[in-house]
Amino acid sequence: MKKLIIVLVSILVLSSCGGNPEETLIVTGKIKGLKKGMLYLQHVPDSVLITVDSLAINGDGNFSFKTKLVSPELYYLYLNKKDNNDINDRITFFAEPGTITINTDWNTFDTTAKISGSKSHEKLEEYRKTMSSINKRNIEIMMKAAQPENQLSQISIDSLENISNRNLQRGYAYAINFALNNKNSFIAPYIALKEIPDANIKYLDSIYDTLSPEVANSKYGEELAIFLKKK
Repeated sequence: MKKLIIVLVSILVLSSCGGNPEETLIVTGKIKGLKKGMLYLQHVPDSVLITVDSLAINGDGNFSFKTKLVSPELYYLYLNKKDNNDINDRITFFAEPGTITINTDWNTFDTTAKISGSKSHEKLEEYRKTMSSINKRNIEIMMKAAQPENQLSQISIDSLENISNRNLQRGYAYAINFALNNKNSFIAPYIALKEIPDANIKYLDSIYDTLSPEVANSKYGEELAIFLKKK
């Protein structure tokens, strides 16, 4: 009888939490220094950015959101600081079921954000770190070519163009290999679909063909399949 009561109590506790834990996203954290503002949890289910939930912050900067998440995907934390400044107002993170913690500062909202609790987001940060250095190199090359005081010869311009093209190809190669090497991560179809959609179709096909069943059936996996059929 005692064991039966314990089981019934456990069922009631689980029921009171609401929702399927495998489809529940909790986003919690603190925005240091924020005294007043509106915080929004957003995503793009199709092609339009929508607000899933919102919270008015007055005081300590703590926040918590809870919502249903059928499949891992990119989410946004948007802060309206009511300071008439749109800079540093949106954090991008790869959401997946479970609890994701985001701690940051109000005045450097997106640049100093510390995000934990999502393996998919860890992979996204790993990818972006290398891609950032590749993109930075390309900007340096273009700036050098654009400076009028350099008075570059046609040979020098052609050389810089070749270097820029090779660097661009390096970026594509890195993105493709990263996706192929992370076939069990929800980040793989996201990279193919959102980062390199204009890559050679054979490489995009290869990425899709290597995806694990779970990833292939995810939001971005299914979108990649549709994209490839249209191509």
